[in-house]
Amino acid sequence: MKRFWQRRRIPLSWMLLTRQPVRLLVALAGISFAGILMFMQLGFRDGLFDASVTVHRMFDTDLVLISPRSTSSVRMADFPRRRLVQTLADPDVAGTSPVHWGLMLWRNPETRQNRPILALGFNPDDPFLEAGALPPEAMALKQKGRILFDQLSREEFGPIADWFRDGRDVETEIAGNRVRVAGLVSLGTSFGADGNLVTSTETFLDLQPGKPPGAIQVGLIRLRPGADAEQVRGRLEQRLPSDVSVLTKQGFIDFEQNYWRTGTSIGFIFTLGAAMGFVVGCVIVYQVLYTDVSEHLPEYATLMAMGYRLSHLLGVVIREGFYLAVMGYVPAYAAGQGLYWFVRDATRLPVGMNATRAMTVFVMILVMCMLSSVLAMRRLVDADPAEIF
Repeated sequence: MKRFWQRRRIPLSWMLLTRQPVRLLVALAGISFAGILMFMQLGFRDGLFDASVTVHRMFDTDLVLISPRSTSSVRMADFPRRRLVQTLADPDVAGTSPVHWGLMLWRNPETRQNRPILALGFNPDDPFLEAGALPPEAMALKQKGRILFDQLSREEFGPIADWFRDGRDVETEIAGNRVRVAGLVSLGTSFGADGNLVTSTETFLDLQPGKPPGAIQVGLIRLRPGADAEQVRGRLEQRLPSDVSVLTKQGFIDFEQNYWRTGTSIGFIFTLGAAMGFVVGCVIVYQVLYTDVSEHLPEYATLMAMGYRLSHLLGVVIREGFYLAVMGYVPAYAAGQGLYWFVRDATRLPVGMNATRAMTVFVMILVMCMLSSVLAMRRLVDADPAEIF
């Protein structure tokens, strides 16, 4: 029995941490708070980038034409529709779909308040979204004044989805024009648009009479099976005038995300918030470990005088930092999951936990604790047994 317990000796670093439970709990609370702050800031940042391209990912296309004057989904510039027709001259182009894209003023039928909504116009005989994204009611868009409402839009647009599912005739106004909801789609909100609707090209142009009928904002190009999208993109880039840009589907997604990442201060703000959480955690862990080393300096000095190597004692402090990192990460992860659910429910943004972010925050907490341990060890390195006694 004695040998059994000797093989299972409690590590000195663990005993030092648990000697004062209140201090340990305060330290874990601080580390968890720093972890939660990092989870939320990185979650908001990544959720912003993911939400900004929800519609982009659903396009049934291989290549995309846009105006070089376009900066983001909320500032899409016009270009001549004939440029899309000209792409059919390439032997690898199988079909095209013109898409009208713009913000309009939606009137909440319940509160009568106006709110901008993103409208997409297309030809109902030529679906532009991936299979299954459009409901059977999409063919009703051939009737003038019919729209499909995004049921994932924010509540400020009114209980449209609930009313439609209850069998009610849902009508409202867009830019002073009467429209009727013919069906529901699921596209998702973003920081640029709190809601979406889909309609026909004819209805779109009626709702925005100032738009020239020969201009579009997005052109979708579908290629023949086996065609190399990058090669076709290069050929079209050379053949078409400079008033259009040719992008792959992934390039179109990157175009949008890069705007929010570098063209605005939002990405920088969220990244800075995560960095502040890292700094706060470093300060908390450093104070805990520095205090612990200072209080036990005579004991450490005694061990050094008995012949223990400094590297062994430094390892004790390093292990303390590791224990703090692991114990502080667990509640931070659990709280992050709950807060992500709350944010998704309140904002409809795709904020959720994933393996990459979970590992990123864990590594940041681990580095935070290890860095604090290294700084706290300076007190131990400078200790002189002769001076202490």
